[in-house]
Amino acid sequence: MITWLPTMLQHDGADAHAGGRRKLEPDPHIHAVILSAAAEVVRTEGVQALSIARVLSSTQLGTRAFYRHFESKDQLVASVFLEMARAEVVRLEQRMSDSDPVRAVAAWIDGRLDLAFNQQVRSDLRQMSLEAQNQMVAAPELVAPAYREILRPLVEQLTLGNDLGEFAEIDPDGEALSIHGVVWTNIERHWGIAQRDPAEIRRRVQSFCLRGLGVAPEAIAAVLSDPPPNRPGRGSSR
Repeated sequence: MITWLPTMLQHDGADAHAGGRRKLEPDPHIHAVILSAAAEVVRTEGVQALSIARVLSSTQLGTRAFYRHFESKDQLVASVFLEMARAEVVRLEQRMSDSDPVRAVAAWIDGRLDLAFNQQVRSDLRQMSLEAQNQMVAAPELVAPAYREILRPLVEQLTLGNDLGEFAEIDPDGEALSIHGVVWTNIERHWGIAQRDPAEIRRRVQSFCLRGLGVAPEAIAAVLSDPPPNRPGRGSSR
């Protein structure tokens, strides 16, 4: 239980002066507390269980404190997914660093497939990813910023590879969406049929996506023959 917040907030919005109350500026610490509480609800019970009242109860904050940091529940939900995406991007970029564009794209694919195959990553991100995917149908505007963030490093490498001539003439944004669709389909299939061989799925998905980008067969073979990458985040949620 967060016992220090009521003391911090006892003057919330109460800097009185002639003409009324002066609005306080957002506090990054309180913003983080609200976001953390909301993320825990979404992660454990889903978006439908999230409410402003529940967040205020768990954080011991008042209504003014909430609306000083978020305009609405929808903005809070969008912020939860964006925060999750930013943490995921840190992990993906670690995997993609010091690689040429072809290997970086393969590393992004491999990193996202960790949702299905890496127990520690899956335990932290699976529920949030499922919730985000569900919201793509119910309320796409809430998760669009999060998806753009997760796709950003992939789009950057696709753009670079296109400029260097390592890919065929491609539309990086469109190809990133297509690659994400292939990866997510295989993640869901593995969750439904867990006996499938992870190594074979990784190889097949990477090969399929790289072929679609126009990568030469010998370059694909070289990528697939590389030793398994060191996976930052194994044994942790990041």
